[in-house]
Amino acid sequence: MASPMVATDNLTRLLDDLVNRVTGADLAMVLSPDGLPLAASGQVDGELADQVASVTAGLHALAVATGRQTGAGTVRQIIVQMREAYLFVATTRGGAVLTVRFDGDVEVGDVAYEVALFAGQAHRHLPVYLEPAPAPSTTE
Repeated sequence: MASPMVATDNLTRLLDDLVNRVTGADLAMVLSPDGLPLAASGQVDGELADQVASVTAGLHALAVATGRQTGAGTVRQIIVQMREAYLFVATTRGGAVLTVRFDGDVEVGDVAYEVALFAGQAHRHLPVYLEPAPAPSTTE
């Protein structure tokens, strides 16, 4: 069953613009921190949205847990290199999660810059998500 998108037209248009403007981009989505698809570029149908959301939410959760366990801080960007594509995952200022897939022939530095730039500006079109409070420490 496909997840409903809760996007505004502006956010969908911005994701389409990102995919059309950045060479090699073929899909883009924004998720809530818990993995709910909020918006997607036009190339993403409901089934693909669910699949990409699941993968992205899992990657993001692992990165967040790693940051907490190692004291490295919050997640800014995750890059997954596959044989024929890259998947970039970035957190927006408001806590939403952006994921963009690119073909494998892109210049990674240029793409990382574009993803970070978009993530830094997308908060204007997204709700703000607060981080959960840290668990209280127990002392015996």
